[in-house]
Amino acid sequence: MSRTLDPQLSFADLELSRLGVHLDPILQGIDTFLGQHSALFEQIRRDLERGLKKPGTGRNGITPSQTLRSLTLMRVKNWDYRELRERINDGYTLRCFTEFGSHLVPKHDAFNRAFNRLTPATLQAVNQALIQAAVQLGLEDGKKLRVDTTVSETNIHHPTDATLLWDTVRTITRLVGDLHDKLPNGVKGFTNRTRSARRRMQQLQRMTVQQRQQQQELKYRELLRITGQVVQNARQAVEQAKSMEGIDVVAGVVIDQIRKEITTYCDLGGRVIDQTRRRVIEGEQVPSEQKVYSIFEPHTDLIKRGKAQKPVEFGHKIFLAESAQGLITDYQVLKGNPADSDHVEGSLERHQQTFQHAPDWYAGDRGFYSAANIERCQQAEVEQVCIPQRGGQKTAEQAALERSPQFKKGQRFRVGIEGRISVLFRGRGMKRCRAKGRERFEMLVGAAVLANNLMRIAQLLEDQKPKRRRAAA
Repeated sequence: MSRTLDPQLSFADLELSRLGVHLDPILQGIDTFLGQHSALFEQIRRDLERGLKKPGTGRNGITPSQTLRSLTLMRVKNWDYRELRERINDGYTLRCFTEFGSHLVPKHDAFNRAFNRLTPATLQAVNQALIQAAVQLGLEDGKKLRVDTTVSETNIHHPTDATLLWDTVRTITRLVGDLHDKLPNGVKGFTNRTRSARRRMQQLQRMTVQQRQQQQELKYRELLRITGQVVQNARQAVEQAKSMEGIDVVAGVVIDQIRKEITTYCDLGGRVIDQTRRRVIEGEQVPSEQKVYSIFEPHTDLIKRGKAQKPVEFGHKIFLAESAQGLITDYQVLKGNPADSDHVEGSLERHQQTFQHAPDWYAGDRGFYSAANIERCQQAEVEQVCIPQRGGQKTAEQAALERSPQFKKGQRFRVGIEGRISVLFRGRGMKRCRAKGRERFEMLVGAAVLANNLMRIAQLLEDQKPKRRRAAA
């Protein structure tokens, strides 16, 4: 149990503050903004204290302010946990920004545990509170909105039926080996088939086109038989481990956890076997929503966006809505591969909830076009709808509209969101999520958006300051 109370300033902190060392202007702006909006930390505090009977007792933990500031710094700099800890520990200015001061900086795994207690809903709420604060400060009016979708990848290898079957065999075998070491009498009746499975997987991966026509089905049948035997034997091992006589409580908890993991991977392995048999042996075209693309990240979706360089992507589709000031006012991690045109109505409703009015300009690419969406924007009293028609013969009215200066200006405004997506990918680490699970994936997206919005607010506040004139020579 750890305390989440704010630490007291020490004499060393007061002495260091007199040195006159200043933060980077953007981080200084974020620090000032967060210091003036302490209500943002309350939702963080509730997440950190969730499940604690007495949050005010115990050893010192990471406070809500330190958690939010450290998470922001991690995404602003695109550091991993170890580098985050080392940089804060070595730098006086970053100690001040994260409010650790002269106190001991926790190890990297403490940051990991603190961030993992946060939920995607919390970051959604914090981001919405940031937008409301920007509106109150006069930094944002919500009159212009540009939307787009992109794909963030999950941390998986390119899936094939052979590699998924091999992943199933090697993972279940490793876990059964762990269970064997923990049980007093070990696991009986389980045969290690990793070598034979690996050999057949490699043979399938190395086949030429001609060899696939003649040998693929036979090798897949052998690999399916081996994988099925491993899954069946693993389920029997789990049943054997139910009787845990002569095992202490701590060992029993570990064994129970291993049993749950084996059961989970056996269930996923069964789905992999089924989809492989249907596709390779029976020649059926399995729908993408019924497939497993990774037994380690089973929430992964297959995304096809018609990109020449990347025809297929594995991860999740993300909807983004950005204002004219560069603030991401709305983001959604989507399920599956829905069409872009499905999100116009929902984005307008969420925009009206945030700003109490519809945007004057609504700009998107041709993927967002549909006659119903154009009508919905007009009903919401959007003055300029800048969505080009997708396919079909254009009417004279539509062709004239897309040639008009206002429409072209709206499309020039729209392309700005492409740059924002590039910044989120390359600068905020949103290109590929290395954390495990859909909830951690959504946390990464929320943290990247949070860092972007805080940096934009800091820059906008800096731009509002009067500029000092240089003295004449």
